[in-house]
Parts: sequence; structure tokens; C-alpha cells
Amino acid sequence: MEWRIERCSENPTLVFAAEELVKYIQKINPAIEAAILKSDNTRQLKNTLKLYVENSKNDFPFIKNPSLDDAYNINIKNGTGIIAGSNARSVLLGVYRFLHALGCRWLRAGSDGEIIPKKDISNCDVNISDTASYRHRGVCIEGCCSFTHVQNMIEWLPKVGMNGYFNQFSTPFCFFDYWYHHKNNSNMEVQPTSIDEITAMVETLTEQIKKRGLLYHATGHGWTCDTIGIPGNSWEKKEFNISDDQREMLAMVNGKREVFQGIALNTNLCYSNAKARDKIITAITDYCRIRREVDYLHFWLADESNNQCECDNCKDILPSDFYVKMLNEIDKQLTAENIPTKIVFLVYFDLLWEPKTERLYNQDRFTLMFAPITRTYTKTFSGDNSGSSVDLAPYVRNKLKMPASVEENIARLKRWQNQFTGDSFDFDYHLIWDQYHDPGGYESARILFEDMKNLDKLNLNGMVSCQVQRVFYPTGLAMNAMAAALWNKNRSFETFALEYFTDMFGEYAPEMHQYFKELSRLFQPAYMRGEKEYVNEESVKLFSEIPMLINKMMPRLLSRMERETDPYRKKTWFALTIHAQICIYLADALILKAKGLQAAAESKWERMVDYVNRIEPLIHDLFDVMYFKNVLGYTIQGTRRFG
Repeated sequence: MEWRIERCSENPTLVFAAEELVKYIQKINPAIEAAILKSDNTRQLKNTLKLYVENSKNDFPFIKNPSLDDAYNINIKNGTGIIAGSNARSVLLGVYRFLHALGCRWLRAGSDGEIIPKKDISNCDVNISDTASYRHRGVCIEGCCSFTHVQNMIEWLPKVGMNGYFNQFSTPFCFFDYWYHHKNNSNMEVQPTSIDEITAMVETLTEQIKKRGLLYHATGHGWTCDTIGIPGNSWEKKEFNISDDQREMLAMVNGKREVFQGIALNTNLCYSNAKARDKIITAITDYCRIRREVDYLHFWLADESNNQCECDNCKDILPSDFYVKMLNEIDKQLTAENIPTKIVFLVYFDLLWEPKTERLYNQDRFTLMFAPITRTYTKTFSGDNSGSSVDLAPYVRNKLKMPASVEENIARLKRWQNQFTGDSFDFDYHLIWDQYHDPGGYESARILFEDMKNLDKLNLNGMVSCQVQRVFYPTGLAMNAMAAALWNKNRSFETFALEYFTDMFGEYAPEMHQYFKELSRLFQPAYMRGEKEYVNEESVKLFSEIPMLINKMMPRLLSRMERETDPYRKKTWFALTIHAQICIYLADALILKAKGLQAAAESKWERMVDYVNRIEPLIHDLFDVMYFKNVLGYTIQGTRRFG
């Protein structure tokens, strides 16, 4: 059997889309021989699929910007037809959507997360026209990760309709360094890796991002220290030798100009100092001039809060006013050089307080990034938490209390939106920390799904998820839920979850659906987040039910693992037996904590730490053990374990 794949141009993403189509067609039916040809507009032969970009308003009337917004038309009858997209990336997304219609599934990152049917597709009929609900559907690097972990994530994203990737820092050194040095787990192989080696990895990964046509976001952290010669590629506390020239540009806090608490990334500059501002503006302009592959360049001030300059020239001017002043100057210089790079500015920590005097002039240049890092994930974004009735505290320099409620965070966003009406997205943290507060993974996935559905009610055009890369444990429900709701905001979570579990567990889907749902209920994510009293009789009762649930389920997991012949499903059942043991150990510690027996709880937690350290080599591609220990170590012990 022969198939003919025609593409309309030499665009690298279109070339890749054709290659992916051939690869998966042949996986579905190895008897198929497929040839990729550049379209010569000849008559369509049987089993000819044409791939092309068609970005006219007639074809995709619901998109605003064809280069940024994704839509596709798939019209295939009797094995012959077209896959057209609003841009080359959309054609690739359309290819994966066609393959999904044929039965392909990508349930987690990595090749062992694929389900590929074996069947005759020579007479297939697929007719789908669809447009993404939101423009921004991306992931930002965080966590403890290897080159392969990140590569797997980049490869997976377009398969589920996602369209962007964000590399933080000029080089995201610390995340790779966590992995290759494994300072927190002696059971893992240590592979010392230099900044130059990691830079080379990132360049290769960038090529993978661009080959898929993903919207590429870069930098963010580091502009306030790197630009004056103080390196900031991690949150590690260090001793710095600061010159007099550097010191005069640092923020004065508590009467001293120094690296804030020994962490360069958390150090702001004296923004009334024209020299300090010029250092940042020049560095960003130079970066955009050189790195034309970057679609969205992030310019952020220092991380953390209450670290702004208190000198006489700064103390009466809001950080956001200095910020907007610099943003306008960056736009002026980029416009003069005809550089089209979008600049992302953030609403985060002290910058939640909107500017009083300065305004962004060229709003088309900028994209607002709402980053409510201190919000609770017990409550979703929804139509009933508009923030309109919230009393907002005034800005008090270096004495701010950051908002935990969804309502207050939204109210802060709306203050900015009264001034800025351009493009925007949410930058949120469901999958960097909060998923560990829900070992069942069900309730946190629901919150994430509902948040994505409701972004349009906040006038936000999507999400870039700040998250760990190994985030498919116990399942990939949350990641797939995020992707599904960002593509189609009208979906139902319960319906989606049942579909996902059916793909993952087949005939066992209803039972596993209920199992994870019940685990989430018993683990009480609100308790894990510290939103309930730690000594709590009701929590003791619920935590005590977890071992009973696990002991009932464990024989079934083991039996299914032993009987399974498919490698993907066998690994899934195996990983779930380990997850079940983790849940028992964690429940034992939580029962004691909820009884007020803190020392005993910490002893049980240490047993848990030893166990997850030992099992990490077996499931490292699914589970970020370092961040798990950091987050739940804080829940149990009140301590963090980074590094």
C-alpha cells in the first residue's frame, strides 16, 4: 500500500509535520509505504494527504492573528484529503489531531506514553475543523530535570495541542544542575555538568522548540543582577565581591546596598539610578538583536517581595512606575531597530500594585503576564470571584503582605487591565508545588482544568504553566486536563477525566477513576496546603482510611501488572504499586501530625524520604522526587530541602 504526503513549502515545521505523519501512519500500519513530496498541484490520487498553511479569514474566521493563533481544517474522505492550518505549527497540531482521530494517544511524555493502534486506515474518514480557545498554551521549565526529560516534554506538547515553551534565565542552569549533581539523592548517578555543557543542551532543545514552530519564550529572571555583572543562575545563597560601581546600582534596603539576603536573583536595583536602568535596557535590546529566534522575551524585576530600594530618590515612586518607564524605553529602542520581539512584563509580588503615573505607549509590543504565586489552589478562577468587592491595601514599601485569596489576586489584575488592554496570559504554579498536596491527583487536576476554562472571564488569553517537567505521577491527568481545557474551554472535566482514564486503563477505567478521586478526598489538599488546623480530629479520621483503601487496591494493581503484556500498560501498573506504597507511608506521617505527635510524624516522614530516594531510578521520568520532598517536607516538618 502506498500513501503520498504532499506539503506546500520547505518551511521546517511543515517538513517536520509531514515526517511525523509518515512515522505514525507506518506505526499504525507497517505495510504502508509513504512518500513525502512538495505539492505540485497535480490531481489528488488515492491516499494522498496535502499539508498546507491557509490563513485567510474565510478559512479561519475566529482567529485574530494567524501567526500566533492556532486553527486547523482536516477534511479527509476515503483516505484522501487535506490538513490545513492557520500557520505551520497549526498544521502540525492538525496532523496530531488527525492521528488522534485514528486512535493514537499520548498520555504522558516519552515514547512509552504512546498508545498506537494497529489497523487498516486506507479508507479512513476524518472531518474536523477546530480553533483553540486560547492563544497561549505553554510550559515553563522548572524542577529537577535532565536534557531527556525536557526533550520529552517539548516533543509531547504539540501532540496534545499545546503551542509554547519557556526557558527561564539566560541559561536555565539550576534545573539541570539539580539533576546532574543529585545533591539530594545518593541513589542517583552523579554526572557533574558545567554551565557550558548545559548551555549547549539548551541550544539543542531550542532547535527542537523551533522545529515544531512552538512559540518560544526566554529569560525572565536575571536582568537585575546579570546586567551589572553579578551572576544569577539559581536561588542559591552566596558570598559576592561587589565593586563600588556595582554597589551604587543596588537597591538600598535597611540602609545598605548589598545583594539581598545573599541571593542575586532576589536583588533589585536602584531604579532611580539612570545608569542602572540603562544597563538593563541596553542588555535587553542587545539580546533581542542577537536572539531573533525568541518570540517572547520576558523582562522581570528581582524575584521575591519587600526588597525594593528605599533611597530618597526611589522611596516615593512605585516599582511598577519605574518598571513601565523601562518597558517604554525598551520598546523605543526595539522599534528604532525594527525588531519585532514581543516583551512580556509581569504582574507579580510588588508589581501586583499597578503604576500611578507611567503608562505603556505601544501596547502591541507587550504581553501582560499575571503570576499569582501566593494564591490558594483550593478555589478556582470563576465568574463569582471577580474581585470587585475586595478592599485593596495601599502599597507600603517593603511591608507588603501578598494576597492568598483568588479574589484579591484578580482584583489586582483588574487594576492593571484598566490601564493595559493588550495581549495577556496567566503564569501559574499548579504543577510546580501544588500537585504534591494532592497525592491522588484528581482534585488538583480538576482545579487546574476549571481555572483554564475560566481564563477568558479574567480577560486572559491562555496560560504558560511554571512547572516541573516530570509531572506524570500517579497519572498524566493534570497535564492532559490543562491541555484539553486550553484548547477547548467548553469541555466538562468529569467527561474528560473518564475519557483519559479509559485510554489509560481500558476496562479498569471506572474503578481507577473512583480510586484516584477517593484518594484526593482522603488526603484533603486544603490540609496539605496548611489551610486547616494541623491538629485535627476529622483529618485523623480521613487519613486513617487511606491505608485501608490502598490495601484493598494493592492486590489488584499487582495482579494487573503481572498479567499485562503491553510494555506501556505494564509500566503504568508497576508505577502505581510504588505510588500506593508512597501513599501509605505519607498517610502514616499525616495521621501522627494530625494527632499532634510532631516528632513521631517526622520520624515517619524520614522513612518516606528514604523510600522515594530508593525508587526514583525506577520512575524518574514520571516523578520529580526532589520537589516532592521539598513541598511535603514543608507540610510535615516545616523545612525545605532544595539542593
